[in-house]
Amino acid sequence: MDVDLTGASWRKSSYSGGGGGQCVEVADNFADAMPVRDSKDPHGPALLFTATAWQSFITAVRTGEFDAR
Repeated sequence: MDVDLTGASWRKSSYSGGGGGQCVEVADNFADAMPVRDSKDPHGPALLFTATAWQSFITAVRTGEFDAR
């Protein structure tokens, strides 16, 4: 997947909190891709997920699939 991120509008995850710890940012303004990056390294690499893969991940998080047991 080749996506030009120069015009990306990044937002920090609402779950990141204000402590400056482990934060991710996403860019919502892409139809077929979901760019994700480390907010502490905004000039570093971004991961690109298909919209379907990202939605599957979000659903799994919301349903507790990754919760510690």
